[in-house]
Amino acid sequence: MTMRFLLALAFVLLGSAAMAQSLQDLLQADPEAVSNPSRRTVGEVLDQLVDSGLPEVPQFLERWQGKEVWQRASDGLFFYAEEDGEGHVLYDITSGEEVGRAGPRDIKAIKPNAGVRGVIGSALIEFQLTDPDPVRRQAALAAIADDPAPEHLEPLRASIAAEEEPSIRVRKERLERLLSASFEDDREARIAAIGDLGSDITVEARAVLNRMLASEPQVAASVPADANLAHAMTPGSAELPREAAYAMLVDAGLAAPLVTDNEVRDALVAAIQDGKVGDMAVAMLGTDEARHVAYDALALRDGLPPRVTEAEMEAALDSHAFWQGYVEPDQGITQAAERALASAETRVGVYKTADVALDAVSLASIYFLAAIGLAITFGVMGVINMAHGEFIMMGAYTGYVVQTLVPDYTLSLILALPLAFIVTFAAGVVMERLVIRHLAHRPLETLLATFGISIALQQIAKNIFGTQARPLTSPAWLDGAWVVNDVLGIAYIRIAIFVLALLFLGLLLFILKRTRLGLEVRAVTQNPGMAASMGIDPDRIAMMTFGLGSGIAGIAGVAIGLYAKVTSEMGSDYIVQSFMTVVVGGVGNVWGTLAGASLIGILQKGIEWFNPSNTLAAQTYMILFIIAFIQFRPRGIVAMKGRAAGA
Repeated sequence: MTMRFLLALAFVLLGSAAMAQSLQDLLQADPEAVSNPSRRTVGEVLDQLVDSGLPEVPQFLERWQGKEVWQRASDGLFFYAEEDGEGHVLYDITSGEEVGRAGPRDIKAIKPNAGVRGVIGSALIEFQLTDPDPVRRQAALAAIADDPAPEHLEPLRASIAAEEEPSIRVRKERLERLLSASFEDDREARIAAIGDLGSDITVEARAVLNRMLASEPQVAASVPADANLAHAMTPGSAELPREAAYAMLVDAGLAAPLVTDNEVRDALVAAIQDGKVGDMAVAMLGTDEARHVAYDALALRDGLPPRVTEAEMEAALDSHAFWQGYVEPDQGITQAAERALASAETRVGVYKTADVALDAVSLASIYFLAAIGLAITFGVMGVINMAHGEFIMMGAYTGYVVQTLVPDYTLSLILALPLAFIVTFAAGVVMERLVIRHLAHRPLETLLATFGISIALQQIAKNIFGTQARPLTSPAWLDGAWVVNDVLGIAYIRIAIFVLALLFLGLLLFILKRTRLGLEVRAVTQNPGMAASMGIDPDRIAMMTFGLGSGIAGIAGVAIGLYAKVTSEMGSDYIVQSFMTVVVGGVGNVWGTLAGASLIGILQKGIEWFNPSNTLAAQTYMILFIIAFIQFRPRGIVAMKGRAAGA
């Protein structure tokens, strides 16, 4: 009875001692593996630490990984330490409390190498996935995404159910699908996970599928029955040149290495005796054929590597099979990955098309804003205003000046739009009164005069604002982009310009269709003489129309300046497109300008899509297309009707 009691007491004491084992005790079980860790020995230490369940283990792993653990030389104990100028302050690795001091020679920093730190990081992820701090959980997910490994899958799965943060939970579920597709032990479950990636167009998902389809060149006497063949390769093709194919045979030990001409020459030089190489005089070795004969004889005599002839090389290539084989041995896995990747790439193509379409709509909005003012003045007055781009520039600089005076970007934008209209409207009226009206019905003189005004306005802007680009900053709520997925997205500033273009389209239609000014403008456009006989003053309408067109150009300048450079030459970047928009769409027609801007925007973005590295070529092709288009439809997409069509 006494013996049983003693045994029971011993078991209780041993169990209590095991339960009371501290982090320091665990480390002291194998201090050498902690102080001088290697990838081979660190795994056992990490397993013991993880299995211990001690709450201080995650912090220790972090600091061990960060080279922040120190060992005291006198007793081999481990501490955290901080330098204080005279030595180090030591902190207990369990409680974190200060426990003493040590001189520089009394302790040694533990500095695991990069490989060991990576292993520690993998073990640390298991703790970080369930850490109360969401930032640390996100960091763990980022670490898994950067370097996924099979051992991450189960801890990640186990952490999903308890995750309370919706965004982190979604991220965990996505990563779990990616890891399942890569590392799931159950074959059918893995194939199902791969199939699910067919609807995922993210870069991460496609990268996982591409890794599964990684292949490498292989060679053998014949293709093994169990080989996971990607495709066969033919020696002598662009994919596999003959020299590369034979090098594969040599590397695989299936053929003798080639003896190069330099090696032949070196061997012959080394074998020269009394002016001869074997039985051949050195003077007779002036040709490749003679040197080859001498080397072949030397190889037979001295046991040198034999020279491989062209016929032997050809025979070796013909007697072996060359193929590109998947690294993944399971054909079912690679076939599922191929189907999923094809599905994902199809979806990517659809979204890329939609992305180009959005870019085209955005560009069309810009061209519409830039050209609508020109369309009005050109349609009503027949004036080719080469200074129209400079009104865009004036509007942009007006926005810049307002922004320097009003630091609130939202308020400055609200003020800049009407002020830009007022400034450029006034400039347009002055230009019409002083120049344009005196050159009525003289298109060549008008073109030259407005071209001169364009140059003068550019120089004035340079004198005032300098030659450097000036910033016109958009409000914070226009920063960033509306991102649908990894492929499709559009900047908020471009959406704002599109909305602005729609607003101006509606405003112009209202003015032209519902106001007296619009009625008079349409009357003068269609028949100036009849309009004058009805009491309409064509000169006043011309002045108002020119001012209105110039004012709209100023507003376009503010919009364009929010994402483009604001310089004295910025108007030159849009004047050509503005004229093309007006001519292609139809002179003097708002709907025609909209159609022309849409056509040019779609055409330019479409050409750039097919030839993204050469935007100059894209513009050249676009101009050629427009020239051809005008040959077949000289009055534009929406031609004017009535008497104005023949004017």
